[in-house]
Amino acid sequence: MSARDDILGRVRSALAAVEPDPAPVTAPPGTRVADLVAHFAERVADYRATVVHCAAGDVAGTVAAALPAGARVVVPPGLPDDLRSALADVIVDDGLSADALDAMDAVVTCCRVAIAETGTIVLDHAPDQGRRAVTLVPDRHVCVVRADQVVADVADALAVLDPGRPLTWISGPSATSDIELDRVEGVHGPRVLHVIVVGEAG
Repeated sequence: MSARDDILGRVRSALAAVEPDPAPVTAPPGTRVADLVAHFAERVADYRATVVHCAAGDVAGTVAAALPAGARVVVPPGLPDDLRSALADVIVDDGLSADALDAMDAVVTCCRVAIAETGTIVLDHAPDQGRRAVTLVPDRHVCVVRADQVVADVADALAVLDPGRPLTWISGPSATSDIELDRVEGVHGPRVLHVIVVGEAG
């Protein structure tokens, strides 16, 4: 037996003892919005993000409650007025420098679409979402997701996204692990992700 055959034989033996991964849980076509929203919230929470549900009339207060007292908050120029007016000491991004963004405690944005299967929020950087740097530099990201923006899977998300726009896909707070699997948060973006789901939750 050659060394190659010996190595491949050991790999086959090792793989034979490994149980296959369970089939991923996906939302079937035609799933009710409430079911999609619940599935999305569960997946987002799996990433150590905070998920809060609220009615449309309560969104401004819920966003304000998600921010620490005295937080310096930056918002994109197109954030809806009712959200902006609920925030104290808000700074509207007009091309703030990286240093100025780094001095901010939090950013509040909306999103373009959210994916139930993966717990992912997608930004296409429309005026209510702001430029990419605004969503990556502050340590806390509060993102408002309407229930009707939640779709079942990536294919459904791609169907509503414009491929010509810049896209940022967010699945939980920024995190990485070193070779010893020590998790470090906030390396490539916000350390804290707070998702406010507006509308039907169940």
